[in-house]
Amino acid sequence: MTRDTDAPELDAPDLDAPDTDAPDADCVADWCADDDWCGVTCTMDVLGKKWGPVVVHRLLDGAPLRFSELADDLGPVTNKVLSETLDDLEASGVVDREVVAEKPVTVEYSLTDRGRSLRPVITALEDWGQTHLGVSEPDAGRNSGC
Repeated sequence: MTRDTDAPELDAPDLDAPDTDAPDADCVADWCADDDWCGVTCTMDVLGKKWGPVVVHRLLDGAPLRFSELADDLGPVTNKVLSETLDDLEASGVVDREVVAEKPVTVEYSLTDRGRSLRPVITALEDWGQTHLGVSEPDAGRNSGC
């Protein structure tokens, strides 16, 4: 990986981290290609909708989880929405789906290297949410609480 010498270095690179740089084609938000916020858009596209970051958060503990374990852990999510979320995360290369038994069919989900590389993103989201949990903003027209 080459570094732009004019770009400010925010953190020292983690040389032990997996190489998770995805080709530009992995980001469906190609309309923002040269904009500085394109990385945010692509990250949100990979994480998916409402339940994507929550599923990644649950799988960050490292142990593979069965569909029923994830569903029980997440509570109010429907099986249809959880299934679609897992399919989207698998298609994005974040989640690995492994059939571990044929009869009855048992499937386990775990994070790929790309999924595990989202740990600082999920941690930042969790920290921000904890900091602002229940905090009302001046704009009363918006639901700013968690």
